[in-house]
Amino acid sequence: MELVRAGAPDAWADRVAALLMARLAERPALRLCLPTGLTPMPVYDRLAAAVARGEASFAHAEVFLLDEFGGVPPEDPGRCDQMLVRAFVSRVDLGSGRFHRFALDGDVDAECRRYETLIGAGCDLALLGIGTNGHVGMNEPGSSADTLTRRVDLAPSTIEASARYFGRSTGLPTWGVTLGLGTLRRSREVWVLASGEGKASIVAETLRRPASPDIPATLLRDHAAALLIADDAAGSRA
Repeated sequence: MELVRAGAPDAWADRVAALLMARLAERPALRLCLPTGLTPMPVYDRLAAAVARGEASFAHAEVFLLDEFGGVPPEDPGRCDQMLVRAFVSRVDLGSGRFHRFALDGDVDAECRRYETLIGAGCDLALLGIGTNGHVGMNEPGSSADTLTRRVDLAPSTIEASARYFGRSTGLPTWGVTLGLGTLRRSREVWVLASGEGKASIVAETLRRPASPDIPATLLRDHAAALLIADDAAGSRA
């Protein structure tokens, strides 16, 4: 895993967006795994602006949602699919039927198998955030390197952090579904994004600690094309 130091937050978002648009230019039918959360939002703003200016097009791309909260009504604005639609999908020219999300109103295990089959040999690029406990997607500590798309129980810190998306502190989801580390490792490229001082410790641990399920992000370190793209604050202890 290569550490890319990308400057102040604005420069960092510019850099990530520029790198992604370069991949899109090389491969217009790019298969992308995209996350939600606060970290990628400025990157999505820049991608949407580039599409509006005619500098990029996602018309032939394909987007796979990284993960989803379980036990949440489909219309809840805190759901991952709803957040990604607002932040990215509705703002770019993604072709009809090219946004893939989870349907969790039936057999969850069967849905995870369907999604795993849909991913197939892997995405061209998996874009990931990183939690302060080292989770990527909803692969919490204890996740092994060969895990596939599956139902997971959320760590208390992840449940607490989800309050910002749902606008409440009670009745928060306690489980979800996620692409597994094994699924993500099939991607042609994996980029882990980190921004802000609050991510400085886990960035350093991800790069220096022995690879272990205790810090799931470390299990991506031996991927042949993995980048950890950090702004100045997040990379300050690396």
